[in-house]
Amino acid sequence: MFMGEFHHNIDDKGRIIIPAKLRYELGEKFIMTRGLEKCLYIYSETEWQKIVSKLNTLPFTKKNARTFIRTFFSGAAECEFDRQGRINIASPLVSYADLQKECVVIGANDRIEIWSAENWQQFFEENSEQMDLIAENLFTEVDYHETL
Repeated sequence: MFMGEFHHNIDDKGRIIIPAKLRYELGEKFIMTRGLEKCLYIYSETEWQKIVSKLNTLPFTKKNARTFIRTFFSGAAECEFDRQGRINIASPLVSYADLQKECVVIGANDRIEIWSAENWQQFFEENSEQMDLIAENLFTEVDYHETL
């Protein structure tokens, strides 16, 4: 499980340090792709295979499924760490996530996310006051589905 919030800068070559505790969980090779809400997702190879298996069940006849798959997979790349524990983020992904200098690396259970500091702050401010309501609605939905 990935967890925690870490602040690091991205350099001019698109490299950013991933904290050691997250690197250990991630493994030597991993997959990076476009995430939702203008951030990047990083999955271990094992978690990536789980995502691929789920996406393979989507009907290709549905436009939303095709759109999501195209966007998600076209930005995906296999990555590995350099000797300093950095990853190199391809320029299209840097642009997509609006990564400039200050970045936030977070653990989000089954994945790592990389956010621009500005986007993360905005996301956090917009959602932190609603956490009680979000939790209540999510857990109510889970409880409802478990009783069926």
